[in-house]
Amino acid sequence: MTGFEERIGYEFKNPALLREALTHSSFVNGKNHNSNERLEFLGDSVLSVVVSEYLFENLRDKPEGQLTKLRASIVCEHALFPFAEKIGLGEAIYLGKGEENTGGRHRRSILADAFEALIAAIYLDGGLEAARKFIIPFIPSLEILRSGKLLIGDYKTILQEIIQQNPEEKVVYEMAGESGAAHSRIFTANVLLNDQIIGTGSGGSKKEAEQNAAKEAIKLMGYETN
Repeated sequence: MTGFEERIGYEFKNPALLREALTHSSFVNGKNHNSNERLEFLGDSVLSVVVSEYLFENLRDKPEGQLTKLRASIVCEHALFPFAEKIGLGEAIYLGKGEENTGGRHRRSILADAFEALIAAIYLDGGLEAARKFIIPFIPSLEILRSGKLLIGDYKTILQEIIQQNPEEKVVYEMAGESGAAHSRIFTANVLLNDQIIGTGSGGSKKEAEQNAAKEAIKLMGYETN
């Protein structure tokens, strides 16, 4: 068993699946390898099923809306990034020189996507039970889940996960204004649902303002935020 397989606690019967899961698209150019993008697509679904089942079975007192919020906080990119770091995934990824030289091994999106691809590889190699065994230890404790509080601060992703349960709904962000001196600007953003403002937030950058707008929208929906 390789050092990486020891870290994740799973030995692949088909090592080619592991290699594909660890291969970023920047590495594929001109080489006879598949990138992990298709596996990422499958892994996202496997992760969602396992987390949904776990929450459904263990939080029987929580309504659908609370379960949706908790699942969103567990499966979003902001949460998957530390999961990937925990198993040293960045060290194992095959990257092209460009990504390597610009810090790709520590880029949140690359690690989160590779984590989902790894889940898919385990699922294809060992079945759903093997994937479940790998995923469950990353789910926060039941004590934390029962608290009903959001687990992370990527409120835009969580809001999107909540809203997309209704495909006809559409969320957009718009800048509402900015103020302050040039070196300390304060930005204000609105988040709109079907053209109606559902949250407003401010921050030192446009991204921070949007996050705070999404946070307010989530609170107004009746969810607690940390």
